[in-house]
Amino acid sequence: MAVIEISSLNHPGVELFATLTEAQLRNRLDPEKGIFIAESPKVIRIALEAGYTPLALLCERKHIEGDASEIIRQHSDIPVYTGERQLLSQITGYTLTRGVLCAMRRPPLRSMEEVCRDARRIVVIDGVVDTTNIGAIFRSAAALGIDGVLLTTNSCDPLNRRSIRVSMGSVFLMPWAWIDTSLEGLHEAGFKTAAMALTEQSISIDNPILTKQPKLAIIMGTEGDGLPQETIGKADYVVRIPMSKGVDSLNVAAASAVAFWQLRVR
Repeated sequence: MAVIEISSLNHPGVELFATLTEAQLRNRLDPEKGIFIAESPKVIRIALEAGYTPLALLCERKHIEGDASEIIRQHSDIPVYTGERQLLSQITGYTLTRGVLCAMRRPPLRSMEEVCRDARRIVVIDGVVDTTNIGAIFRSAAALGIDGVLLTTNSCDPLNRRSIRVSMGSVFLMPWAWIDTSLEGLHEAGFKTAAMALTEQSISIDNPILTKQPKLAIIMGTEGDGLPQETIGKADYVVRIPMSKGVDSLNVAAASAVAFWQLRVR
């Protein structure tokens, strides 16, 4: 175990946690060198069990023999940076509420075909840029019977630090891939598409025709602009969640949980 005591924000190796932006960590130009940051021992353990590769740990001293001890013991070949709580807060920009951060290697990108191959229910996230919503959608997807996640390239990165934290590590449990905005690939893979949108042609989410579909892709858009008209027009079904008391819609994360439960494979 290589425990490295740091006393400066400029200590070599700490830039993984301090100076690199999310975009720099992601490294679009060379995805194989991309990195992400996972926070809290529980979430880090989920990532490790899912096969993700750790590069370095940053944690408070008390966690070296405490919450992070098992992680450190199993991965004794990676550096463990530690220091005063105030200094660690300056490095990360906030107090470490769970005391432990882990820099991890990004996995190879999956293809849409790989995610869809054995799936019966998938969610398509179209243009959702809020990190909290992305994390919550992944958590609901993992819990409520969704087999895979596809994201349009104008959506938020699921391996964003906040998305990971909100998902409680569920982003590591779900196969996911980037796609363009076309639905043709889904139809070729045998999926019927259900666009969640409020239109005059929308059918209720409890319509039996939806649950009878052997392979269904549930398309979720932003709560502000919603789904593009082109996407709605190409979908096999346009679906709404019935509302009461004058409420016109739900937050996309809440709506996804309702949709996943209602449209699950019976």
